[in-house]
Amino acid sequence: MPALGLAGTLLLSGCGAGGTAGGSTPSSSGGVNAVAITLTNEGGTDTCALDTTSVPAGPVSFTVTNRSAAGISEVELLKDQRILGEKENLAPGLAPVSFTVTLDGGSYQLYCPGAGTEHLDFTVTGAAAPAPSGSVQTILAAGAKDYATYVVDEINLLQQATADLDKAVQAGDVDAAKTAYGKARPYYERAESSVEGFVLSGHDAEDNAGNLDYLIDMRESTPVDEKVGWSGFHAIERDLWQDGKITDQTKKYSTDLVANIDQLVKVVGTLEYRPEDLANGAADLLEEVQNTKITGEEEQFSHLDLVDFAGNVEGAQQAYAALRPGLEKIDPALVTTIDQQFQTVLDTLDGYRDTSAPGGYQTYTPQLRASDAGKLTAVIQPLHDSLASIAEKVVTAS
Repeated sequence: MPALGLAGTLLLSGCGAGGTAGGSTPSSSGGVNAVAITLTNEGGTDTCALDTTSVPAGPVSFTVTNRSAAGISEVELLKDQRILGEKENLAPGLAPVSFTVTLDGGSYQLYCPGAGTEHLDFTVTGAAAPAPSGSVQTILAAGAKDYATYVVDEINLLQQATADLDKAVQAGDVDAAKTAYGKARPYYERAESSVEGFVLSGHDAEDNAGNLDYLIDMRESTPVDEKVGWSGFHAIERDLWQDGKITDQTKKYSTDLVANIDQLVKVVGTLEYRPEDLANGAADLLEEVQNTKITGEEEQFSHLDLVDFAGNVEGAQQAYAALRPGLEKIDPALVTTIDQQFQTVLDTLDGYRDTSAPGGYQTYTPQLRASDAGKLTAVIQPLHDSLASIAEKVVTAS
């Protein structure tokens, strides 16, 4: 989501990339160029394919479909060693996901880890037209500025909560560490789409040893990078819940997590956001809900997935709220729909509250997942679809 970062450290959450493609002319709708990215397995080799390798500068809408490439779970757009955007959790058979970003003219690279050809050139011609500066754009820009303050606040709270977690871990108190873990997780989940993907100085964008999101939030299904190993929240989660004990290695995981969160705090205060970044980020957070929370993949040892679910929804709601005054001028009917859809999701989540559990929600056991995953998907999907339509509206508003 961030539109501005420190040297080589930023991510515009929500932008995707692909592999081999022809040079056909991109389609255009409402001033937004459209690019389709398709992931398939051809003769045993996973491939990325775009329907065009060049687009004019300006707003570009990417739609990513994974038909059969089990080995490709994400795609990224890179420029000058920076991750400009990505789409994650792209399992075969899931519904297509889309996002809209504004690109300036220049040479970009599409990165599909796991594909037969992982890197391909992508060109943006010309220069992007100046952003609309009418009253709606002024309102949207003000909302984006306010949202930047929200992200800083959440990451500062994350820093405090992680320090509490570390205190419990270093003391060897398993029960206190479990409670602190449940309290810390929502802060990262609320801001996740705005802060993931930062790369530490001295590391390439593809090096997980310098990728803060990997170091903070990697999980077993990521999969684990053998060169880097386990790290972050979920390494601590595994030790606390699966093994039920705190070892010297657990303490090192915690020390490293504190250090990486401290690095994140230094970065987020420098970031600026465009309205479309907020729109893409809100939709991305609900994709996280669908792909890693409802499936029980995120918190596979503690089963605190509903805690993360709520955090993602709250983060999406804040991004939407920052855009809402401008959206009321662009599409008031959509605003009414989204307001109602958010309320439906929040009402559903309220039914799972449990103040006695870490994080304040019921444990998402395999039994609860089997009985309720369909219900949760049914309330999240319509809201996701509505939020996914916002980005094109805000980049073309005048």
